[in-house]
Amino acid sequence: MQETTGKVQEIIENDIWGTVKDFLDLGIQFGKGEKEINITIGLILLLVVAFLTTSFLLKWLRYLFTRKMEVDDKNKFISVFKFLRYLIYLIVIVFTMSAAGINITILLTASAALFVGLGLALQEIFQDVIGGIFIIVDKSLSVGDIIEVDGKVGKVFEIKLRTTRCITRDDKVIIIPNHKFISELVYNYTQNHRTTRESVKIGVAYGSDVALVTKLLEEAVHSQKGILKSPKPFVLFEDFGDSALLFSVNFFINDSFSDPRIKSAIRYKLDDSFRANQITIPFPQRDVHLFQQQPFQHVNTGKINDEK
Repeated sequence: MQETTGKVQEIIENDIWGTVKDFLDLGIQFGKGEKEINITIGLILLLVVAFLTTSFLLKWLRYLFTRKMEVDDKNKFISVFKFLRYLIYLIVIVFTMSAAGINITILLTASAALFVGLGLALQEIFQDVIGGIFIIVDKSLSVGDIIEVDGKVGKVFEIKLRTTRCITRDDKVIIIPNHKFISELVYNYTQNHRTTRESVKIGVAYGSDVALVTKLLEEAVHSQKGILKSPKPFVLFEDFGDSALLFSVNFFINDSFSDPRIKSAIRYKLDDSFRANQITIPFPQRDVHLFQQQPFQHVNTGKINDEK
């Protein structure tokens, strides 16, 4: 019984496994000595298995990462996963070649400078992509939001992995790199809700009837289309300025994007009503006083007489 078992084991090791091993070792040889490279059937099969396994794991991770996202957000990650797939494939090839006994030191040394330069060149692009991922995952920005970046106000109409596109109040498109949303201060007017509070500031001359000014300011916003009745508009007496009494009328609107037109209409109304009620809107004035210790004296240098 033991003899039979030993013969079967010997047949398996020497004949069957030996034949398989010889088949896997078939291939092409390049170079000699330490620089020798053998491309065998076994190495190719190992790469194929590694690629299939990696592809399956990436698909599973992609499903796990995007399963709760909307269809549009899922589509935005296609390019990211493609890039990651190629990067991981490259790593798998290098490790598989190293495991197969191929010396990859020369290859890594030759490509080190290339990878460093490529990394520096793509640094900002990586920041933009990471910013885009954060925007999509944490929903800090959505299509339709009204934002202010670098003093420019725009309405978001497209969010991509690298850039976000907005249209300004003068119908111009601005393309914003996504890293600005994670590294700089950005105002989002409509993230919490669509209602925003706006104001129009105005100054009136000293001695004006402040009660009448308050009444005219309230009337101007109550009759203006686009201003909400609730929350109720209100007037603030802000300060005693250098040359004017400073007021502001505050109101609430649902469309911050059309805010300049509403403010302009209110200013037209205020100008008409202030003129009708003899309320002056002052402008800065300065009185210049000259002080001298002695009377002014004209000095004749005699140059005119000399010329004559």
